Amino acid sequence: MVKLASPTADTGQELTSNAELRKVIFGSSLGTSFEWYDFFVFATLASIMGPLFYPKALGETGTFLASLATYGAGLVLRPFGSLLFGKMGDVIGRKATFMITMTLMGISTTCVGLLPTYEQVGILAPILLVTLRCLQGLALGGEYGGAATYVAEHSNPGARGFATGWIQICANMGFFLSLVVVLTCQSFISDADFKTWGWRVPFLLSVVLFGVSLYVRSKLKDSPVFLAMKKAGKLTQSPVRETYGDWKNLKMVLLSLFGAVAGVGIIWYTGQFYALIFLTKSLKVDPPTAQVMMSIGLALAMPFFVIAGMISDKFGRKRMMMIAFLLAIFTYIPIFKALTHYANPALEKAIATTPVVVKSNECTIQYFSGPVSDCEKVKEFFNAAGVPHTLVAGNGPGVVTTIGAIEFQGYSPDKLKAALKASGYPAKANPAEINKPMVVALIFILVLYVCMAYGPIAAYLVELFPTRIRYSSISMPYHVGTGYFGGFMLYFATLISTTTGDIYSGLFYPIIIAAMSFVIGGLFLPETKDWDINR
Repeated sequence: MVKLASPTADTGQELTSNAELRKVIFGSSLGTSFEWYDFFVFATLASIMGPLFYPKALGETGTFLASLATYGAGLVLRPFGSLLFGKMGDVIGRKATFMITMTLMGISTTCVGLLPTYEQVGILAPILLVTLRCLQGLALGGEYGGAATYVAEHSNPGARGFATGWIQICANMGFFLSLVVVLTCQSFISDADFKTWGWRVPFLLSVVLFGVSLYVRSKLKDSPVFLAMKKAGKLTQSPVRETYGDWKNLKMVLLSLFGAVAGVGIIWYTGQFYALIFLTKSLKVDPPTAQVMMSIGLALAMPFFVIAGMISDKFGRKRMMMIAFLLAIFTYIPIFKALTHYANPALEKAIATTPVVVKSNECTIQYFSGPVSDCEKVKEFFNAAGVPHTLVAGNGPGVVTTIGAIEFQGYSPDKLKAALKASGYPAKANPAEINKPMVVALIFILVLYVCMAYGPIAAYLVELFPTRIRYSSISMPYHVGTGYFGGFMLYFATLISTTTGDIYSGLFYPIIIAAMSFVIGGLFLPETKDWDINR
């Protein structure tokens, strides 16, 4: 049996009973799950939000990339939220700070559900949307460091990974909840109505989740480690200056960012959001079908966040993360090729037997102004259709497209569509041909990598930094690593794959970042599982 609460009183802190710690874990996890739901529901609806809030002249690829960039706007503000709320958490307390962040998140998410669309108010629509996404990012920037620190400072040293593993499951619980809510809404609302007004429901539901989580968290007490330091008069008034003005602390912030959290963030987004985008955009699996398979894979894997945290209490936090990075480096491309094999075998066969080649010297990609030249229009057509293609230099002006033995000049969507059909390229994945158990199994493996990397990271970061600057020190590397390196993975990987025409080329972005973290973390980061956090 895992002993959760701290059994020692030699630091002068108030003891935490097992019952109290369970209450702490439940309250912290519930609130954090709802905050992640608020943040991720936009990404779940990214393909719908793009055409609603951006001009249709951008084309399908352009509006989708604009939607991903809008998702990224929330990521940009997360580190700034970590600075603002990290300082508050180290000065006024962990509990008070994440009550504020939760309120900001709840209000901003609910307001997204009330926004007018581009068709109604023009350019004001994306401006308002980006503003609210920035407020969400600001709120989330202060949430994670507080929740992780709060739970870790209540827990027994020998079970710190196990206790914080419940916080680590929250991001996935939020993603899972967003999928379930969206699927439920889509099952009761027609496709046309959902794209018109039904998309608002998941955002408006946030007000209910906010009320429940606010009530539960209001019943919690602050961290005993923080209260003991406050009683002893050892709190800092300048945690940001202490964190970033002292080279010893700053070095650990930078090493933890590049050697751990960047890799963790990359694995998190690749194994879940990018896998879902790959299924729906590249493999043309019907979104509800893809979301159901993703939900099942997530549900099966979620307990392993806590299990991974528990194993890291004995096996080591760093070692577990490094193994996850190594697995990602060598298996991502084979796993995604296997997804193609089991989710859309007709597409796999067409790619192998009938390659598509675009020949032109006039192909300048202009995603945010819409396709102009015939070459750009041809590439936009193939990207929207999920058809892999190779761009090569042409022998003259214009564009020449070759689909197997069929060759023609210029841009004609009807001819392209007919040629693809004749060559065996499916317009959509055939539901009867999808091997759903194998797709779920592959998703499970991807999320298992996430568990191995993400499960121990909260305990690792808490142990790496001293109490007086812990909230501030944890928050910055976490939100830059998961927000910038991880969060922008969706945009950059999609940009790479649509530019090259190779549906697997976007995976080189996460592979390179995972390799960076493996080398830096392996060489320069310490193991922390036996470190005392009461310092």
